[in-house]
Amino acid sequence: MNRFLPVLIAFLFPVFIFSQNNSVELLNELDQTVTDYAVYSHKKELKINKLKELLSYTTADIEKYDVYGKLYAEYKSYQSDSALIYARKSFQIAEKLNDIEKLNHARLNLASIMGTLGMYKEATDILNRINITPKLKGYYFTVNSVVYGYMSDYAASLQEKKKYIILTKKHRDSSLNYYKPQSSAYIMAQSSTLLDAGKHKETLTLLLNYFPKIAHNSDDRAVIAYIVSQAYRQKKDAEQEKKWLTISAISDLQLAKKEYISLRSLAFLMYENGDFDRAYTYIKRSLEDALFCNARLRTYEISKMLPIINEAYQKQNETNRFQLILFLISVSILSVFLLVLLFLLFKQMKKLSKAKQDLSLANNKLSELNTELNAFNEKLNETNYTLTEANLLKEIYIGRYMDQCSDYIGKLDEYRRKLNVMATTGKMNELISAVKSKQFVENELAVFLTNFDKTFLQLFPNFIAEFRVLLIDEEAIQLKEGELLNTELRIFALIRLGIKDSAKISTFLRYSVSTIYNYRSQIKNKAAGPREDFEANVMRIGTNLK
Repeated sequence: MNRFLPVLIAFLFPVFIFSQNNSVELLNELDQTVTDYAVYSHKKELKINKLKELLSYTTADIEKYDVYGKLYAEYKSYQSDSALIYARKSFQIAEKLNDIEKLNHARLNLASIMGTLGMYKEATDILNRINITPKLKGYYFTVNSVVYGYMSDYAASLQEKKKYIILTKKHRDSSLNYYKPQSSAYIMAQSSTLLDAGKHKETLTLLLNYFPKIAHNSDDRAVIAYIVSQAYRQKKDAEQEKKWLTISAISDLQLAKKEYISLRSLAFLMYENGDFDRAYTYIKRSLEDALFCNARLRTYEISKMLPIINEAYQKQNETNRFQLILFLISVSILSVFLLVLLFLLFKQMKKLSKAKQDLSLANNKLSELNTELNAFNEKLNETNYTLTEANLLKEIYIGRYMDQCSDYIGKLDEYRRKLNVMATTGKMNELISAVKSKQFVENELAVFLTNFDKTFLQLFPNFIAEFRVLLIDEEAIQLKEGELLNTELRIFALIRLGIKDSAKISTFLRYSVSTIYNYRSQIKNKAAGPREDFEANVMRIGTNLK
């Protein structure tokens, strides 16, 4: 078992943290709702005023009865005195209409609001005189259950309290026979019955499945949430009880109810948890709402709790005040020490500032030296690269030169023997024709240039592509089929190898100096960058110095 305990804790810890965060968010929402209570009251007043305006345009008794009923419903948990007025007006209209269903419904509304106002005798007198019809029996037993519930809470003796509790349960259980299963009234009555029997698990199973189906603007939301909180209270799960009381209180306040129980119960729970600020805020809001609504039972219940919470709140304020004074004294003493430290620090900072200035001058000089050294290193790197490249070129070209010379010696010897044969055999015409012909030289020049092209492109394989990038029009240099380099590319290939003198280039390529000059000028005119930098950019081809 001990082996699995760390795993169980690791699994449940995130759930616990999430639950805590959820409760904190709900309490913050409730705090904001309490702060904004006037906003919700204003919405309620606007709704009521629209019904009153509608009433001024209504002439038919049946329509007046309907509007009075809606006004009663709006005022019932908002302002009991006004609800009583409209319940009586509904009853008067029902008498004029001589409709037994409407009369009984109006009587039940009267009895219900009288129970809220503490007029228990008047309420029970009305209930006892009603000859109820089957259609209203569910509502009839519910009103009886509520009125006797008020009377049990308000009873002075234990004997009377027990009697009223029995009557409350009896009428509530009877109402179950007349409500449709899965209706809100049925669910509330059934869950209350289960709760009274101590069956909190069954209560939670019933209500937690039903709660998501309730609309946010429904009056039933707060009631169901409160019953859930009481089920968790039986289960001794204080955290869940607090959560559901909070949900219920938020719903009550956002619907601008003034007669409620959740916020008062939550205030006492906050008091027990030591959160005296919230406890005082919630009980104060509950008392103000109860007085506004004229809900006598709620006012009585709150009045018993208020002194306890108020005393704890005042004690906490005294403690906070003492802590504040102690804190101010401590801060004052610390401030004196801080001023002394600041004075000493200021003196030290002056010394440090001077040292920083000296160090800054030294750093500047060092930076200048580093800059010069970096520039020197760059030049040295360029020189080393140039020397390395030159050595490589020398090695390759010396090898090629020796091969070429050896080849030319062999060809000249073969050409000499051929001429000798012509001379010894008396073929003078062929000899003279061979001596005058340039074909041998042209063939050898073509072979020479081909070898040069191959050798150069071996050293600089990307020369053509990089050279074209330096031109405005990359297609300006076009090679014929079979060509490795053309005349323009050979001129700048020689420049890349360090041969920049047009006279030397003309000798190498067997062109006149003016022809070489013209080629160089034409290509420079096509340069993508500054004309004067073109040959310097050519020298960077095949290097990392671009």
